[in-house]
Amino acid sequence: MDTTRILELLAHYFVMLLLVFGALAVMRAALGDMGFWFELVVVIIIAFAYRPIVIRLGVAPTAWEER
Repeated sequence: MDTTRILELLAHYFVMLLLVFGALAVMRAALGDMGFWFELVVVIIIAFAYRPIVIRLGVAPTAWEER
């Protein structure tokens, strides 16, 4: 794997991490303390939904589009 592909993937994983922290911050502000298990479910949903959504939008890194 070359550096360009790694940097392209790193950018997407960074955005996904920001989405997780942002979603949890908004939910905590709106709903208060939700508990560990509810937050874990939110993290898992974002982690599994990110890749198909990015591929459908056409902004996926080339490493994800080859599969």
